[in-house]
Amino acid sequence: MSSTIRDLAMIRRMGIEVLTEKLGPVGMVEFLRQFDSGYGDYTKERHEWLDSMDIKTIIKQAETQDNRSAHGDHPRAPGRKGK
Repeated sequence: MSSTIRDLAMIRRMGIEVLTEKLGPVGMVEFLRQFDSGYGDYTKERHEWLDSMDIKTIIKQAETQDNRSAHGDHPRAPGRKGK
């Protein structure tokens, strides 16, 4: 292999191949996800849904969510089967 690789597509392909070989397909995807910056404007979106709420509403929703998780009612609760 040449020490100078100029084609970025080739570098990407080779990198994915090596990651997949060393980490497996799932590990490769998990590794690459670390570098995903996401999309959208989180600050703007946060203001859109939080500015209309008061602190009591936020606390009540958090407590409701916590109670659902504690009783296994949350969709991601341990032991809960998906529909």
